[in-house]
Amino acid sequence: MNLLDPHSLLSHLGPWAVLLVMFAETGLLIGFFLPGDSLLFTAGLLTTTGINLSLPLTLVLAPSGALAGAQVGYLLGRRFGPSLVERPDRPRLTLVARRAREHLDSYGVGRAVVLARFVPGVRTVMNPLAGALRIDSRIFTTWQAIGGAFWTVGLVLAGHLLGSRIPGIDRYLLPVIAVIVVLSLIPIGFGVVRQWRATGSVG
Repeated sequence: MNLLDPHSLLSHLGPWAVLLVMFAETGLLIGFFLPGDSLLFTAGLLTTTGINLSLPLTLVLAPSGALAGAQVGYLLGRRFGPSLVERPDRPRLTLVARRAREHLDSYGVGRAVVLARFVPGVRTVMNPLAGALRIDSRIFTTWQAIGGAFWTVGLVLAGHLLGSRIPGIDRYLLPVIAVIVVLSLIPIGFGVVRQWRATGSVG
């Protein structure tokens, strides 16, 4: 089983792969490398093809894993984060935490938490970071649930609709996954460009 291959994960574990990957990617920092977006889309697509995934079960397991993972990440950050970001011997980490707090205040916690769901890597660190910064648990839980539901259900349904409209689409699974990966990286690219311009303007 290849942890980086959505088709391999779904072939071996069925829809439970979605639950496990969503939990690990959003709740554990070691899960940042897992194929969240492409797995969700592929799972939706394969509900119409030979693997015979159950669409209703996938639509339950996907948000369940994402919501539970985010909450665990938040609680871990709340428990262990402050002692790390407030250590005087780690001024850089303290500075990063301060800037993150400023960004959350600027964007608004709700908007930042929801948008983070759609950006690979960011959705992994946002949850423990929110806990470390002592974001109100009720506000965080509300918005992470909204963002998690839209992200997971939206991508699964998008894959399902594509598979329903284009028979035999599973034969082109690798190119489709490649497109999804590229699209998911676009927000990161915009962020890098925006940061580069801001740095350049300051210099």
